[in-house]
Amino acid sequence: MKIEHLPKSCIMVVTTTTHKQEGKRSMPIIRQDNLFDMHELFEMEPTHRFNAIFSTLELGPLLHIFDKKTHRGAPRELNYGAMIYSLIARVVERIPTIKLLVKRLKQDPFFRFDCGFLLSDDVPSEASYSRMIAAISETDALSKVQDVLVALAIQEGFITEESLAIDATHFEARDKPAVSEKKEKPAPKKRGRKPKDEQAEWQAAQEKQEAEKTLYEKEIVHQLDASTEALVNEMPIAPKWGIKKNSEGKN
Repeated sequence: MKIEHLPKSCIMVVTTTTHKQEGKRSMPIIRQDNLFDMHELFEMEPTHRFNAIFSTLELGPLLHIFDKKTHRGAPRELNYGAMIYSLIARVVERIPTIKLLVKRLKQDPFFRFDCGFLLSDDVPSEASYSRMIAAISETDALSKVQDVLVALAIQEGFITEESLAIDATHFEARDKPAVSEKKEKPAPKKRGRKPKDEQAEWQAAQEKQEAEKTLYEKEIVHQLDASTEALVNEMPIAPKWGIKKNSEGKN
């Protein structure tokens, strides 16, 4: 089977067979099937799979970034609207990288049309996607799109006061552990039972030290009867480092 080069609006299938007869040269027989209109072929598969998602997004702030400053000159070579839709479809289709997204757009015409690319549009390269993402990240256009989407979700009743939470907690983070002061080695403890006067003094010091501990420094059993207000007020916000070991004792 051989596929001839044809315009993008149609597909022609040309089958070539060879008919042999005794004492005669081989003679090709060409059978040409009917031409399929691209729209008819497109209707053979489910289309507009992402319409429910794309219809809720207002891409005006994003597309405004790539507007031409003047109407003169050559038109834009890239379909930025379709590129943005393809990035959203990439998340829905669980395509991990831009490289695989470009490969899917080249190999799957139905996916390409669902994203909004026209027949005359070339599939953008990875570099084109990188430049577009970099240009968007330098503006607050995504925040505007998100604000419109959240307002629409609240208006439609998908987000209510019970399910809405705003995290505004500020804390100082660091990528390296703070340098701790060198502690002096404690004096070696005396062996044996303490005298009664030293025992009472040691017991009082232990009780005082336990009383000065915060709620989260004490054992968990002390937190069970604490009120929610006390737990929130004494919650530590300073980041700390911790190490967890596996069954083999390795960090």
